[in-house]
Amino acid sequence: MFAAKAFSPFENLASQLIPHAYEGDDGSHDLAHILRVFKNAMRIQAKEGGDARILAAAVLLHDCVAVEKNSPLRSKASALAAEKAAGVLTELGWSPADIGVVEHAITAHSFSANIAPETLEARILQDADRLDAIGMVGAGRCFYIGGRMSSLLYDPLDPSGENRPLDDRRYVIDHFQTKLFKLADGFKTESGRALAAERDKRLRDFLAAFMDEI
Repeated sequence: MFAAKAFSPFENLASQLIPHAYEGDDGSHDLAHILRVFKNAMRIQAKEGGDARILAAAVLLHDCVAVEKNSPLRSKASALAAEKAAGVLTELGWSPADIGVVEHAITAHSFSANIAPETLEARILQDADRLDAIGMVGAGRCFYIGGRMSSLLYDPLDPSGENRPLDDRRYVIDHFQTKLFKLADGFKTESGRALAAERDKRLRDFLAAFMDEI
């Protein structure tokens, strides 16, 4: 499979897992997202350590169950993905111990699940995934998801939400304040925090330019 080559040095693992890696038509949680998270994870792992094979499997399967952002099941998405991942890896002959580490990393990566990552691989996956939610890519994904949810770009009378409750389901740019600007403070690895600081600045610069234009 051509796509698997992008996940070097885990091409064989990727060829096995990509068919299970994502579902549906969500362009913010597709193969491109998985590949970006993989690159982030490998960049962090190179400095922080951890089992790269375990981490690669967790990255490839972390979004293997699709749950829309506005679904009442959203907080359970990572647990559902972990359960599916365990089944896939069991069929591939992985040991129960290794599967357990992958399961925990997947379950704990989600912001909405609010589960503390207890292993290095889980901390790296969480950081790698959250890096894709900030910076310029994060801004692009935010607007893309807003379009899927039929949200408005902003409140024309009070864009910054100074005199109204923030509502990121109705206004896309409210999501910057309700979630995206909070992410950089929660990174779990030193390498992840350094990368997050750069991307957080880009995200804040983007919103400042956006507000200037409107």
